[in-house]
Amino acid sequence: MSRAKPSQVDRSITSGSDFLQLRIDDAPPGGRADWLAEQLRLAISDGRLPVGSRLPATRVLAADLRVSRGVVTEAYQRLIEDGHVAGRGRGGTVVVAVPTDAPTARPYRPPSTADVFATDPADDVFDSFRAATARIDLSPGVPDLAAFPRTAWLRAERTVFNTLAPAEFGYGDPRGTPKLRLAVATWLARTRGIRVDPSEVVIVAGVAQALGLIARVLQDDGITQVAVEDLGSLGVRQHMRNAGLETPPIPVDSAGLRVDKLLDSGVGAVMMTPAHQFPTGVILDGDRRRQLMRWDGLIIEDDYDAEHRYDRPPVPALRSVLAERVCYAGSVSKLLAPALRVGWLLVPTKYRDAIIAAKRLADLGNASLPQLVLAELMSSGELERQLRFLRRRHIRRRDAMVEAVREHLPSAKIHGVAAGLHLMITFDTDFSDVDLAAAVLKTGVKVQPLSWHCQNPCAPGLILGYAANTPSDIQAGIAAISQAVRRL
Repeated sequence: MSRAKPSQVDRSITSGSDFLQLRIDDAPPGGRADWLAEQLRLAISDGRLPVGSRLPATRVLAADLRVSRGVVTEAYQRLIEDGHVAGRGRGGTVVVAVPTDAPTARPYRPPSTADVFATDPADDVFDSFRAATARIDLSPGVPDLAAFPRTAWLRAERTVFNTLAPAEFGYGDPRGTPKLRLAVATWLARTRGIRVDPSEVVIVAGVAQALGLIARVLQDDGITQVAVEDLGSLGVRQHMRNAGLETPPIPVDSAGLRVDKLLDSGVGAVMMTPAHQFPTGVILDGDRRRQLMRWDGLIIEDDYDAEHRYDRPPVPALRSVLAERVCYAGSVSKLLAPALRVGWLLVPTKYRDAIIAAKRLADLGNASLPQLVLAELMSSGELERQLRFLRRRHIRRRDAMVEAVREHLPSAKIHGVAAGLHLMITFDTDFSDVDLAAAVLKTGVKVQPLSWHCQNPCAPGLILGYAANTPSDIQAGIAAISQAVRRL
């Protein structure tokens, strides 16, 4: 199809194709920059200029529209000031955000607080929660993404590519690359006291995929119920239920999961976070661990952020003492970044072949190149250095959050300060923590209500992540929560 040439009546913004028609004669006299900025906002809002696309160079667009370059430059500047586009130097001017007040339909609309904080959270609640815009994000489970070791990662990539054999670009073992399985086995032995042969390690796309594989294999074995902690992760319950498993709740107290209640339930499998219980932060104590050793059921151990400990010694993983009774899952999502989608799974001998077969059918194995880079980071000591760096930073941010809560929310009770990436706070007063989270979001601060993670009634509270925030942002965020509490 031939490209139309611009005319005085109908001229196009062209960036590889004629996708946006403009009539410059529609612009009011003396207001061409305002008019052009508004037309570009509309184009961004309805998807003709999607996020990530590049606007034409100012001189090109000015020539197409037969206006002065100053008109286009001023229009672009207004979009930059609005936060809809960003100047990237030689990379041009790039669309970075959709106008929140655009009058026309657009492909994506940031969710309202009503969409996010539903009474009964839907399966996509975390998608909506992550997509909700906020000036301060105190979401739990978010690591310090700004601290990702880019230089070390690129150096490891170069090392990998300099030694990579052509055959390693092909399909590999569905269990994962041998180098990463060896690195994970070594890492778990050193940091978690788990002795495992590399051949027993299965590399997965995070703990979420691990849970899906386990659920499939357990159902094939006739297991239809997996007990979960209460308080306990809403996300875990969603994964289990969507895989067809029931999730009866077992209460958690200051010593961890109530094993006596687990025994009374008659359920043959349980999902646990024993090293740092989510969301309370408690550790499964020695007596409860001994009770579990006398129980003959299957334990699914999520060791989701056990590396992040500050004021206490490491707690051994259950897998280290109950290898044939524990399915153990971990990942680098809280250590490096969720975007890597790399985790590991250890399962009892009884289920190992079935897990490997399920993994093969799911995706033929994870992408090999990120595995090899991660293996290099682990074996070179870079990952351990990164962990030491993060611990120092997390302690400062954790202390800033504790101080802010004590200053602005003196009546709140603080839980789980010794490890992890978040705190839990609870209130003695009777109000809806969902309403509180919605009110706080309206001020531009994002938090999770505690009730999302309860199956049985629980005290109102919030789960507050600190790892990804500066002390000043933490202070401002807690102050906003305090104001919302007073209004409620």
